[in-house]
Amino acid sequence: MKILLTRKKTEAGNYISEIKEADEYTIAHQSIASIDLMEQASSAFVSNFIQHFPVSYKKIIILCGLGDNGGDGLAIARMLYALGYEVKVYIINYSSKQSINFQINLERLKNKIHSQWINNPCEIPDFLPDELVIDAILGVGLSRPLEGLIKSVAEKLNKTNNEIVAVDIPTGLFADSLNAENDAIIKATQTITFQLPKLAFVLPQNAELVGSWTIVNIGLNESFIEKTQSTYVYTDNETANALIKPRKKFANKGNFGHAMMMAGSYGMIGAAVLSTKACLRSGVGKITIYTPECGYEILQTAIPEAMCLCDKSSDFLERLPELDNYQAVGIGCGIGTNKTTVAMVEELLKKVKVPVVIDADALNIIAANKNFLKLIPKSAILTPHPKEFQRLIGKKWQNDYEKLEILKDFAIEHHCIVCLKGAFTSVALPDGTIHFNSTGNPGMAKGGSGDVLTGIILALLAQGYVPEEAAILGVYAHGLAGDKAAQLKGTTAMIASDIIENIKF
Repeated sequence: MKILLTRKKTEAGNYISEIKEADEYTIAHQSIASIDLMEQASSAFVSNFIQHFPVSYKKIIILCGLGDNGGDGLAIARMLYALGYEVKVYIINYSSKQSINFQINLERLKNKIHSQWINNPCEIPDFLPDELVIDAILGVGLSRPLEGLIKSVAEKLNKTNNEIVAVDIPTGLFADSLNAENDAIIKATQTITFQLPKLAFVLPQNAELVGSWTIVNIGLNESFIEKTQSTYVYTDNETANALIKPRKKFANKGNFGHAMMMAGSYGMIGAAVLSTKACLRSGVGKITIYTPECGYEILQTAIPEAMCLCDKSSDFLERLPELDNYQAVGIGCGIGTNKTTVAMVEELLKKVKVPVVIDADALNIIAANKNFLKLIPKSAILTPHPKEFQRLIGKKWQNDYEKLEILKDFAIEHHCIVCLKGAFTSVALPDGTIHFNSTGNPGMAKGGSGDVLTGIILALLAQGYVPEEAAILGVYAHGLAGDKAAQLKGTTAMIASDIIENIKF
């Protein structure tokens, strides 16, 4: 599923909404009128809305603009009224222009619900505690900050504690670019968005503005969406499942690769246990753990399915083992940053010929030795959390949009794949695209979760998945296992081991 940006530059030098393009293509190629497409969108919104808010829930206030987002709001009002909801409609009269679809839906609403026009700030209603507000003022085409009457509405509404459900996108929020710090933006508690997620929804800085969000299908032409070129992609269940390679009936362990996991140091053998167990759960044929001698008895006891190869050092990894017999290598989980380990990591980066996933302390070693950056093998998979990535690049970003540009540039420059962990983990590929993950939850924000991800990705690499697919699918499967663990244990009680127990392909 693609995330379509709000605007792109045309040959004439103007900007046009790609969502608008999808609307127009659908209208032209599916013999559907614009007003009927709006009716489909509004119906999809209502179908989702009533699942969360039954008719007896609260009184409904719908704030409508004068464009197509306002037209959606008027259609939604009509549909909710027909279902028995108590609905009030307020129209924000901020312009002399009205869209045709707005006018049609306003006419359709007559004799059903009285629409009250707001012409100046003193006419903005007092939002009562028992009223749920639906924000249908402005949509994804917004390209400048709110001002005047709409700004006054947004500021007054944000001072309340009312539940607010946004239609497609909260009014005032830019879908694909940075808002100024003092911009007025309606703070939705929930957003029901049409067809595709917006880039703004997957960035941490907008979480309190968008609230929880869901996607509803409004019938836009799928072939047009697939052909649209986008830098940003959203990995959903359908996308991830299409990447999974089925297992043949007569396959044997040799068909699924032999992985090398280089992990652990004194006091951090648990990281080796977690990453190796996750690798086994993710379908690898065989795995050898390379670890210091202090981890031997622990690993042989904790993971009888794995083979164990020990470094001559008792506490740290110091020597690079022979790598010729492995289809993929993972390094970093709990290895520490001892100076002898640093030298071993440098040697690995120079010599490794198979796909590699680099995590945790191996990333910190590279960050502390910037000349190692040029040694990162092509198509290597790096799995940093934000602080580790900041150490790699040697600076902090000012906002999440700048972070995406830095992430994209890093992946292109070093021809590697970067899985920047967090909510909607972003997987940056060397071709400049960024894939946002749709699975995962706050319960995964615990020690050991990253080790599990490393093990999952290593297993996929060893099985012959190309690195780009291994990263995208691995991140998705990791988040999905976390979601299943949260259902069983709750987000507070779940631990990294619970994620492993719920891995499923």
